[in-house]
Amino acid sequence: MASLMKPIYNSQLKTNNPLRYSYSRRGRSPQFHSPRSSHNHHFVLKCSLNTEHTVVHNVPLLSAAEAIERLRKNRESYQSTQRYMAMYSSVFGGIITDQGAMVIPMDDHMVHRGHGVFDTAAIVDGCLYELEQHLDRFLGSAMKAKIDPPFDKETTKRILVQTVSASSCKNGSLRYWLSSGPGDFQLSPSGCHQSALYAIVIQDQTPASYKGIKVITSSIPIKPPQFATMKSVNYLPNVLSKLEAEENGAYAAIWLDEQGFIAEGPNMNVAFVTQDSELLMPRFDKILSGCTAKRVLELVGDLVKKGKVRGVKVRDVTVEEGKRAEEMMLIGSGVLVRPVLQWDDQVIGNGKAGVVTESLRKLILEDMKSGPSTVRTVVP
Repeated sequence: MASLMKPIYNSQLKTNNPLRYSYSRRGRSPQFHSPRSSHNHHFVLKCSLNTEHTVVHNVPLLSAAEAIERLRKNRESYQSTQRYMAMYSSVFGGIITDQGAMVIPMDDHMVHRGHGVFDTAAIVDGCLYELEQHLDRFLGSAMKAKIDPPFDKETTKRILVQTVSASSCKNGSLRYWLSSGPGDFQLSPSGCHQSALYAIVIQDQTPASYKGIKVITSSIPIKPPQFATMKSVNYLPNVLSKLEAEENGAYAAIWLDEQGFIAEGPNMNVAFVTQDSELLMPRFDKILSGCTAKRVLELVGDLVKKGKVRGVKVRDVTVEEGKRAEEMMLIGSGVLVRPVLQWDDQVIGNGKAGVVTESLRKLILEDMKSGPSTVRTVVP
């Protein structure tokens, strides 16, 4: 629309078409027509533009029940590999299993200001993997974001476990958020009544893939350490980095820090096996501290004992070192341990998945299924 005119009321308006949005070639000025009074809340929007088409839209006034029913049908109208099995919201103080009601308030500051943090935990054979570790990082992120949780750690953990229990999901993932809460559309959260906790159980039916992948160097600026070290919902740089990779036929884009050292991927850590058979991983002081990456550093001791790895180092890693490595891998809860076969134009090693990468993935998978109670929380 080139411009908008003030509403022009028309008492003779017929209400059998609640909203009519019309375009014509006669002019560029849109016209809005509305009856002075109508108990059905019908109105007409007439917009004249430089086009030959006339489009008619009906916009009904819905009840809450009708809106939820439409949300439910909308979910059913398209295919998705993900199913949402249960959701908890502290706003309505309970758990729901109806996808049509899995919504959050528009005035929640996480929605319109990005003032929120999140984390996730895998559900494997009826157990939550590394829930304690993820929960500690979650609450640490909330502290950095100046969000005071509505519950203490144990209460939060109990709510998350009960949400998974209500879902009856044996294998999937649990994702949860802390926001500064609903209240208004201001910048400051001072008008928010209370922070909010949300959680959702996701059953992903996409087959797991551990095939070797290609990565590129990201041209999207990395987030500064203050924001990169917290898991906030401000993921636009991550999204743009991922899109850049896909546009260039790659799986992910690798970020470099302000000094040019290797940092991380858009939502995973990166590690290498050097020509001297050392496992090499960038430091966590400027990037997100990956729970899966830290668990890999604990489990790799088994490979050291078997002589598959000579040692482990966590330090600054140059791009040249990374591209000369015998093996390169992405590590995260979504990819577990996935081999990288090419970085930009450089083939990594012999262009095949390496022994250490494959061994580390097997160790993680075994740990998820039969690890100690420190990493596996049984869901009743």
